[in-house]
Amino acid sequence: MDEYKKIFKNKKTRLKILKLLSFVPDKLMIKIQYRIKLGRKLNLKNPKRYTEKIQWYKLNYRNPLMTSCIDKYEVREYVKSKGLENILNELYAVYNNTEEIDYNTLPKQFIMKTTNGSGGNDIVICKNKDKLNIEETNNILNNSLKNKPANLGREWAYKNVRPRIIVEKLLKDKTNKDEGLADYRFFCFNGKPEYILCGIGEHDDRKLNFYDTKWNKLELKSVCENTKNEVEKPKKLEEMLKITEKLSKDFPAVRVDLYYVNDKIYFGELTFYHQSGYSKFEPDNFDYILGEKFDLSIYKEKK
Repeated sequence: MDEYKKIFKNKKTRLKILKLLSFVPDKLMIKIQYRIKLGRKLNLKNPKRYTEKIQWYKLNYRNPLMTSCIDKYEVREYVKSKGLENILNELYAVYNNTEEIDYNTLPKQFIMKTTNGSGGNDIVICKNKDKLNIEETNNILNNSLKNKPANLGREWAYKNVRPRIIVEKLLKDKTNKDEGLADYRFFCFNGKPEYILCGIGEHDDRKLNFYDTKWNKLELKSVCENTKNEVEKPKKLEEMLKITEKLSKDFPAVRVDLYYVNDKIYFGELTFYHQSGYSKFEPDNFDYILGEKFDLSIYKEKK
């Protein structure tokens, strides 16, 4: 993605350009973005790479359940339907817009998200409500409510997500106060978790390690640097793997994000288009390894 950002350095400029180009057909726009971001031609006829198959996924796979699962509020019902209500974080409130928010009724600490947000840019973490800049918070939320990821990355599943604001309990890890929450992102294919991407640290200084499902660290790097220290294997890893199997079995590919905080598992989100399909892996061969797990044959035959 570096080439793309070198051409358009300002993020707001990039978003404006993408919005102006919303009239360009999805297939053509995806080919252009893939070329700019990854520096190579996109193969849609016979995709081999994971990043290529994600683009095919955007254009061809149309499961209405995906829209409900991307919606950060509606997905709660999906999690409940799998008998996993116990892993849902506590929900404080749901609002249609910032004008509805009554900050006086919210607790001292909380986390706010927009239901249509992506890439972590829709999140407001409040550690002390007395110091919260409400105007700035509302601006962040309003900008996210207006965003249309379906137009920007041509990610079909976002197309009909209803923009709202949810407020949840702020999770705090008692054993990892300095580095913040660790999140565990399970790459799943047809109901089977294959790899885990573990993130440590705040959003602007995030460190990521790849592991297999036995918690063997992989010599692999993607969008962020690896951690300097080893990340301890979660005590409930086997339970987390079983949870991801349940949450992923309805889809050919999905990333299931979980948290493990104070010896308890929490649901994070479901992501169908990891990094919008524009990840760079080091070594590059991992793009093919992930691609082999992503079996599109049954879906391509139906087309």
